[in-house]
Amino acid sequence: MDGKVIFIGGGPGDPELLTLKAYNVIKKADVIIYAGSLVNRDVLNCAKEDCIIKNSASMNLDEIVNLMDESVEDGKLVARVHTGDPAIYGAIGEQMELLKEKRIDFEIIPGVSSFFAAAASLECELTLPEVSQTVIITRPEGRTPKPSKEAISKLAEHQATMCIFLGVQMIENVVEDLLTHYKKETPVAVVQKASWPDEKIVRGTLNDISSKVHASGITKTAMIIVGNVLDTKEITPSKLYDRNFSHEYRKGE
Repeated sequence: MDGKVIFIGGGPGDPELLTLKAYNVIKKADVIIYAGSLVNRDVLNCAKEDCIIKNSASMNLDEIVNLMDESVEDGKLVARVHTGDPAIYGAIGEQMELLKEKRIDFEIIPGVSSFFAAAASLECELTLPEVSQTVIITRPEGRTPKPSKEAISKLAEHQATMCIFLGVQMIENVVEDLLTHYKKETPVAVVQKASWPDEKIVRGTLNDISSKVHASGITKTAMIIVGNVLDTKEITPSKLYDRNFSHEYRKGE
């Protein structure tokens, strides 16, 4: 097999949420570089015995790409495993640019994002008719700057369902920004390590979620989901399965 790099969405944690395509690549990879601080190591249990496995948590960008380059030069298949889906906060952009510069062949296999796993754990639909038809995926500004137009306080104006990555360690600031437009009674849920065996869920409102999160001991690896989809007293059915609604595949009664 010719050498190649394959970026893999390793999913939110549960190894059974790995896609079949990703599983098959991990199983035959010669080299695996995984984001060890976030990826569940059990996802790699199917790797072959002689596979070289490296944790990228202690590596810088040059070290990662150099290992890819050397491995591909030797005709090896490299699996670069990121958490969730690599298209969201996966830091794959700079890796791909360097691979293009070096003319190294690569492809991407999508994965199940942690915000989908969190929604499943909360048993909620993120887009309910007449409640919210929009999902905003964002993060607060930290050491990585954000465009000013994407500040949470400005995104909150839409009052849509919001999934906030990388923000639980600054939960008070996140809540303060959300309260610029959301009501303090707006339901909020924080899901730590969604789909992992030690998953933890904290539910509340913008009025009390900060204190509840601190009491829970959650400080990282958590998804914040905000919006009225989390606490609907009566769900309005969609038109899709309404017996009176006609569409291309079915005539209404």
